[in-house]
Formats: sequence, structure tokens, C-alpha cells
Amino acid sequence: MADPASYGNPDRDQALIALKKGTQLIKYSRKGKPKFCTFRLSPDETTLIWYSHGAERNLMLSSVSRIIPGQRTICKDKVETEVWLAGLKGLISTSQPRGRNTKSEDYDLHSSESSQDNRPFATTLEFTSSLPRGRIFTDSTSQDSSFNSSSSHVGPECAIMQPRTSNADGFRISVSSTPSCSSQSSGLDDLESLGDLYLWGEIWSDGVATDGTGNPVPIKIDVLTPKPLETNIVLDVHQIACGVRHVALVTRQGEVFTWGEESGGRLGHGIEKDFTRPRLVEYLAVTNTDFVACGEFHTCALSASGDLYTWGDGTHNVGLLGHGNHVSHWIPKRVSGPLEGLQVLSVACGTWHTALTTSAGQLFTFGDGKFGALGHGNRISISYPKEVQSLRGLKAIVVSCGIWHTAAIIRSYKPD
Repeated sequence: MADPASYGNPDRDQALIALKKGTQLIKYSRKGKPKFCTFRLSPDETTLIWYSHGAERNLMLSSVSRIIPGQRTICKDKVETEVWLAGLKGLISTSQPRGRNTKSEDYDLHSSESSQDNRPFATTLEFTSSLPRGRIFTDSTSQDSSFNSSSSHVGPECAIMQPRTSNADGFRISVSSTPSCSSQSSGLDDLESLGDLYLWGEIWSDGVATDGTGNPVPIKIDVLTPKPLETNIVLDVHQIACGVRHVALVTRQGEVFTWGEESGGRLGHGIEKDFTRPRLVEYLAVTNTDFVACGEFHTCALSASGDLYTWGDGTHNVGLLGHGNHVSHWIPKRVSGPLEGLQVLSVACGTWHTALTTSAGQLFTFGDGKFGALGHGNRISISYPKEVQSLRGLKAIVVSCGIWHTAAIIRSYKPD
């Protein structure tokens, strides 16, 4: 595992997150066509993991002998290449014995992995990218950070991880989600491609600082056609939701990211700060989240196990967050009470109310009851989830909220 003392570097931390999330890489072999495989760093930062022919393969970073410059022409995205190089070099250097003599630009590593016929094989990692997806390091990243220092040795070159044994078949992998000019007809059908995010309309962006600090000031700009989101982390997007002034997304790894205007806690980061790019909701980092929904003032998230979390501005006296009070929550809080022991399947946010369905087909609503939006036969506001009694006996599948109205899809009907 990497040296804990080095975790204060934000660039390093962002790069480690990117490596742990994984990237589709082209794996080259001496025999057969190149194939796309998903490579990622293990959670404990000790092992490089990939999947080939339906089986998990791995390489202990502590057993690698060297990273050396590779073929320049295969590399198409300098930023993504440098992230993987710097990340692996940083982890490898900390895993080496302290008394070992190694050059900063030539790390000694080795591999103990074997091929299918139990022969040791050479391992080379050749990193490229052909997509301008989420950027790990932006142009404004610090030049004196340890991660940028290590990446400066390689420039646009590719990395090769070479084991001490090299008398049999080897492989190479390239950071890419579309075939490079040398990959021919390989790969995209083997694995799902990464989910990229495109935005347009009134979008948050980094403006020019006016206070002399050099820090970007969040501004809004009009984006007239869909553009890929530029971010400092690699995002494999599973689902996304837009509020009036903020955005939330869930990755395939079950993590939640939010950005936009904070205003009362709706981003869930626990601080009063606007963000122009996706930021991990750290409170939910250990929760496998499957779905998010955004209202104007609040945000909801569903875990894979069916727990509902809400956060945001609760000071409008309508019970918007479902916790039985009118308190704002700047970090996610699980909704309990009437939902205890129930599995929530879907959730929807209106401007002033929230609705959800459970695995048993129940439909609950809470928030502002004006115009009968909650469906309880009155216009009373409720600060905790309450089942819609008129739908008992029916099976509510999914629900959607407008500003002052609600709709639900029903699968079955009451018997006569």
C-alpha cells in the first residue's frame, strides 16, 4: 500500500481514485487480436487487476521490476497516460524496500504471474488514449506536486512494465475506449464502454479570478450544443439527475458525485461552496448507490439495498427531506421512521415534495401538500414518508413528480 504520508497531495488522491475506478485498456498479445479489457487498481493499492476470458487476472505491484519508456506513436492522450504512469510509479516506489538502489525514472519491478500453460511471461503495459474523456489533471494543477513530478519524466511516452522473466508470451495494454489505428478490428464488443457525460445549456464553468488569488471563480455560461464534461476524475456514469441549479450522478461503481450551486446543502459535501465540476459525496463513499434524484432545493439517493438518503435545504417548513422536521442537512441522512424495514425501489423529487415506491408496491409521499400533490386527500404538508392510502392493494412501480402534481405507474388493480 502507498505511504500514508503522501496522501496529502490532492492530485495524487484524484489519480488514485481514477486508477481504482478503472479504465478500458487495449491488451495486446503476440498471438491473436488486441482486446479491450477493464484494468483497475485494487482498493488496497497493491494489485493491478484486469479481466480476460471471463476470469480475473492480477499483478502484484510489489513484484514488478521496472517501468521503462515505450513506443511514442501509440499514445494519443498525454494527460491520461501521465496519470497511469505517475500513479503506478508512485505506488511502485513506495512498495519497494527502503534500502534499494533505484533511479527515479527507472523503477525496478517484477512479475510472478504465469500464462495458462504455467510458463512465466513478460508483462508490458503500453498506455494510450483516443478519447478526450474526463481529465485527471487540469492545466492549472500544481507543478511542484509529487505526482506531477513523477509524470514529468515520461512526457507523452508510453509505459512498459517489464518483469524479470521474458522468455514467453507478453501482453500490452493501451488506455483507450475506442480502437487505436493499430488495434484493427478488436475489442469494443467484449466489454461495455465507459459511460461518458455530455452537457449543454446553462452550465457552471471556471471563470477568471478577480481577487488576484489565481483561483477560478464559478460562473455560468451558455453551451449551445452537447459537449463532453471536463472533470478532474474519470467517471463511468450509470445514472444522472438534474436539479434547477445542481446536478447529481451515480457511477457504475456506486459512488455519488454532485456539483453546481450549493445553497442550503443540496450538494451534500458539508460545506457552503459551489462546485463547477463533479465532486464525490464522501459520506456515501462506502454506500453502494444505485439511483439519484434532484429537486430544486434537495437531493435524494437510493442504495442498492433499498435505503433512501436525503439532504438539502429543509428550512421551507414543508418537511421536504422526510426526517420529521424542518432542519437542513448538508450531508446525506438516511430516512427511517415509516420506511424502516422497507426496501425503496424508486424515488422522485418535485420542487416542494418527494415521492417513492417500495418493493412491496407501496407509494409514499412527503413534503408540501398544496393542491393535493401528496395524494392523501387533503392539502396538508407532511414532514415524514406517509403511504398513499387510496393506492393500497395496488402495486406502484415507479413515480414521478412535477412542481405541484405527482404521477405513478401501476402494475396491477384491486380485485372487484
